[in-house]
Amino acid sequence: MKKYKPRIADELLKRKLKGIGAVLIQGPKWCGKATTAEQVAGSVLYMADSGNEAQNLALAEIDPGRLLEGDTPRLIDEWQIAPKLWDAVRYEVDHREGLGQFILTGSAVPASSEHIHQTGTGRFASLTMRPMSLYESQESTGEVSLAELFESPDRITGTNSLGLDKLAFLVCRGGWPQSVDLPDDIALDQAFAYYDAVVQSDISRVDGRLRNPKRVKLFMRSYARNQGTQAASEVIRRDMEANDTAMLNPATVCSYLQALERIFVVEEMKAWNPNLRSKTVIRTSNTRYFVGPSIAAAALGIGPGNLMADLNTSGLLFETLCVRDLRVYADALNGEVYYYRDKNGLECDAVIHLRNGSFGLVEVKLGGDRLIEEGAANLKKLQGKLDTTRMKSPSLLMVLTGTGQYAYRRTDGVYVVPIGCLKD
Repeated sequence: MKKYKPRIADELLKRKLKGIGAVLIQGPKWCGKATTAEQVAGSVLYMADSGNEAQNLALAEIDPGRLLEGDTPRLIDEWQIAPKLWDAVRYEVDHREGLGQFILTGSAVPASSEHIHQTGTGRFASLTMRPMSLYESQESTGEVSLAELFESPDRITGTNSLGLDKLAFLVCRGGWPQSVDLPDDIALDQAFAYYDAVVQSDISRVDGRLRNPKRVKLFMRSYARNQGTQAASEVIRRDMEANDTAMLNPATVCSYLQALERIFVVEEMKAWNPNLRSKTVIRTSNTRYFVGPSIAAAALGIGPGNLMADLNTSGLLFETLCVRDLRVYADALNGEVYYYRDKNGLECDAVIHLRNGSFGLVEVKLGGDRLIEEGAANLKKLQGKLDTTRMKSPSLLMVLTGTGQYAYRRTDGVYVVPIGCLKD
């Protein structure tokens, strides 16, 4: 039996179950939602079980309460294929005594809200899961804690064992739980299998709209090329048209993006809008990111060898890996991850903003002294622009690197941390 690798979401789920009637876990297919929920579930209903799906769907229509019977917490996997279960769960939460009654997991937003009549406010808490971070897949030593960095320690230590070749592999393999213990060549196949499933069926199944797989591939390829940028939909459309014989309607491109968001393949990053000393115009368009770097690699049709031969592309997809990990770690700290970019080109790849108002500024650099110096200079420049009479000073400034043997604190206070040393 395959041993369960602990997830950061484990403790988040347990905590939420102690304070509310039902928890909704959402995230991309294959990221481990059901497996994580099974660790605490008292009973399980797999709605999409091939042997019972038709029966489950029929019962959800005529007597949904029957499906909710079982020891608690009752796990209902892929609940979204029968949206009537939402109101049924809400009703049960209202009429039963006790908290932590249900866990709902879903790899897509329901195609229609027609059968959902209540929001679930006060009955449901939500939890987002993503593919595994390097710490969860046991490829980061975890010697440097993001939570502890927010306490501004004078000294940190950590030793990184990940080189460029290993990072290239981890980018292309991704953090899919079923792939992390497989032989390297088989593990790489899993990312392409995920990509093919999205292209051939998942993107159409989410809302019942048949989409041309060739054009979906063109969209995902263009999106992958624009990882970490605020490229407009029109830029992506023109890029697609360069490889298509037909003119594309802008609405078609938007529908692809919306569908991929609904199945959690795409998770774009919002802009951070701080108080500044000067009236600088801040870019507010979302930054383009897949939920994990292996999707971008598969969309581009590349593997670790290609990344080793093209360090520019390697750097872009490494940034996607770092954003994935930072989002996972920030969740554990009640935080969210944003980006900053202004009209003058000053940028910050990631701003980790916690619920208590504390925040940290992060620049992502694949490695090398020159790039680390450039990242540190950007962080100090942005720090100098902040109006600290109207907001807190940043709790941490960090250059997050791929290569480099050690984690350390520079004399100017900037932390240099290899991703292979970081944890929540």
